[in-house]
Amino acid sequence: MPEPDRIIRLKTVLSRTGLSRSTIYRKITEGTFPAQIRISVNGAGWRESDINRWVADPVSWRPKHEFDEAR
Repeated sequence: MPEPDRIIRLKTVLSRTGLSRSTIYRKITEGTFPAQIRISVNGAGWRESDINRWVADPVSWRPKHEFDEAR
């Protein structure tokens, strides 16, 4: 049984990617970095699996589409 996907916060994402905060948000806007998910009214984070996938191949990373997950 696979482990559940953890939600990680900005500080962890900064550490794992080596990117600056402004670069992360610019890349999200460009569609070349995983978008945040809302976890509360004032909080957001990233799926750990999305960040791991980006770290493994940042140049060719593209968002997963819902239909990709069904396959």
